[in-house]
Amino acid sequence: MDKSYTKSSVTSKDGTVIGYRQMGSGPGIILLHGGAKSSQTLMQLGTVLSDEFSVYIPDRRGRGLSGPFGDNYGLQREVEDMGALLKETGAHYVFGTATGGIIALQSALFLSAIRKVVLYEPPFYVNETEMNNFNDIGKRYDQYVAEGKLSSAMVTSSEIATKVSGDELEPPYKWVKYMPSIILRIIFRLILEIDARNVKDDDVKLKDLIPTFHNDVVLVNETKGTIENFRDVSAEVLLLNGSNTFLFLKRIIDALNEVLPHVERVEIQGIDHAAAEDTTGKPEIVAREIKKFLIMK
Repeated sequence: MDKSYTKSSVTSKDGTVIGYRQMGSGPGIILLHGGAKSSQTLMQLGTVLSDEFSVYIPDRRGRGLSGPFGDNYGLQREVEDMGALLKETGAHYVFGTATGGIIALQSALFLSAIRKVVLYEPPFYVNETEMNNFNDIGKRYDQYVAEGKLSSAMVTSSEIATKVSGDELEPPYKWVKYMPSIILRIIFRLILEIDARNVKDDDVKLKDLIPTFHNDVVLVNETKGTIENFRDVSAEVLLLNGSNTFLFLKRIIDALNEVLPHVERVEIQGIDHAAAEDTTGKPEIVAREIKKFLIMK
């Protein structure tokens, strides 16, 4: 699969440079990655879409081609970044996975240039008990990062699959619950070592992305009590989730489906939360649903 691209950048309202990768031709679509990720994560998805679209994949601020998080980081800064990208590229479509989906929908509230949005399992703050569990995991994650124990932080983040919704035992995640932590730490340490040796060009090392997850937790918490606001979204929205994903994310999709005025929902069988991403996902399946929504209507 051809994954060639060009690079460019825009300057956001606060002066932060937002770099992005570009490929393909046709109507413009911006792809937003999730937490502890960067543009490299969505290259396969972008490549599959590039036969129909001009695809723009930014490194969200604090990563790779882009500038630092800066002062007063939060959803407002991310929406400002999106506004700069839309103005520069002329795009009217946005896709966001995980916290990228939070940014995409928040942007659609304020930026009229966005006509269609595709959200893949965005973790909006809907259920307080589940979000308390999520934040407990986030606090322990941050502590391990502060101590330089990145493999332990990765083990802790894997608990999102099994502990946010309580005793969750979806088949794809059983191994996480029953695998001893010491074994998981060894596995993740090897992943970090292999990644550090193989990263090249514009890609970002996993060890440099892990600390950025803290800022995505900030975004999730900023959505507390805002779900009703999205009744005012004028853009058409496609809600996507995998049948094998976390229970709390399915409940969030349920809540969004109730409030969004121009919405479609599709559950894709046999895929999970990482489906849109390179390596661990099945981006071609996600791309097929995006194309149906944007082109075939």
